[in-house]
Amino acid sequence: MRRISKIYEDIPANYPICLHADCPKAENCLHQLAFRRHAELGKHLTLINPSLCTMQDNCPHYADSKPVMFAKGFTNFQTHMFPQQYSRFMDMLISHFGRNQYFMRRSGKVVLSPEEQNVIRQALVKCGVEDKFEFDEYIESILWNL
Repeated sequence: MRRISKIYEDIPANYPICLHADCPKAENCLHQLAFRRHAELGKHLTLINPSLCTMQDNCPHYADSKPVMFAKGFTNFQTHMFPQQYSRFMDMLISHFGRNQYFMRRSGKVVLSPEEQNVIRQALVKCGVEDKFEFDEYIESILWNL
């Protein structure tokens, strides 16, 4: 298991920015942090309507800048499971993600969000796996999704 840190590396194109530097949550809000690095965002900026920001603790546009642990791959799971367990595990995840997407996630070509990691861990439990398996690799990154 490898851990890699990718903090604040890639601000997505057209990520909405917020102009309210004096907001109480500005220090931890991705929209304000993106504004501070606006030169990296390109020629055109996507702006959150300033009149819709509350400038209070309950701002509906607040996006926490706390890093999230993503996982890549679970190729080692099969070697630690009985064939019947793995077959059931794989069938459950193929029905959830789809066949191609299952294999993309298994190989690590698609990164696993914390929610997807939970789906996989729940499938392990439903198959009777009691051990705590680790994913092949972990990446600490920012959850830029809106």
